[in-house]
Amino acid sequence: MARPDLDPDLRALIADLPMVSRLDDETLAQIRPYASAPVEPLLAGLAVSRREVTVPAGDGALVPLSVISPVGATAAPCVYWIHGGGMVMGDRYSQIDIPLDWLRELGAVVVSVDYRLAPEATGTTLVDDCYAGLSWVAAHAAELGVDPTRVIVAGASAGGGLAAGVTLLARDRGNPAIAAQVLIGPMLDHRNNSVSARQYSGAPGVWTGEMNAYGWRSLLGDNPSDVPAYVSPALADDLSGLPTTYIDAGSAEVFRDEDVAYAGRIWAAGGQAELHVWAGGFHGFDALHPQAPISAAARRARTAWLARLLATKDQ
Repeated sequence: MARPDLDPDLRALIADLPMVSRLDDETLAQIRPYASAPVEPLLAGLAVSRREVTVPAGDGALVPLSVISPVGATAAPCVYWIHGGGMVMGDRYSQIDIPLDWLRELGAVVVSVDYRLAPEATGTTLVDDCYAGLSWVAAHAAELGVDPTRVIVAGASAGGGLAAGVTLLARDRGNPAIAAQVLIGPMLDHRNNSVSARQYSGAPGVWTGEMNAYGWRSLLGDNPSDVPAYVSPALADDLSGLPTTYIDAGSAEVFRDEDVAYAGRIWAAGGQAELHVWAGGFHGFDALHPQAPISAAARRARTAWLARLLATKDQ
């Protein structure tokens, strides 16, 4: 099946990247230990404080959060970060270099949530964990030095899908207030049947259609029915009343079409969304190869959008 070409710089970089040909229970156990990296090197030289807390989920389990704040933060914006990993891997430090850019450049407090993973946790557990953490942030905003009117929910890949689900939950429950959502290559649709999902099946890649099917199957089982829109946000009947939204994806990735469709449905419902599809970008390109020119451009675009948003909140 024909596919969009990769960006030339990314093609050169990815040539040396070992590709996982399949994802199953056996390979997941092998990959999980490498799905994150220590956060300490990323904090070196930054004037920040770090706090580790646990908050209760609805079922009584404890959900870890990392709170990383600029020293002396007062009434600061907050980025509530939800990591990626296909619903099955990663932790609260995965891809955290992305929101740490916003700490450095925008003075944001970063709170990252360590939600439980499939297949050990299933159904709504993951999104419920993320919602519990966000609710704790809102309730402790003054203590954290956070402006409760400037809380941004952001996530990449599976974390982008969970960010969309949390935002739907917050809208429907009437709290907490969310100023914006930033969805980076979000995993939004368990049906996995778009043109782009088919294009990136049957070939090696960072995240293929088959890997995507495994991630969703781990969360929902083999034959899911009555899937809540909070878990698979593409199912939501109504996308009105959402906070302003930033969505980006690569043209050469599984999630391209479901992400474009989500932006279109927000516009159709009268909402505000900014959509970027980066030509030649594969899934997670800016996290895996942040030094590539296309990755730097994607990161600058997100930061500039957030800066504009926060400037309007200051007025």
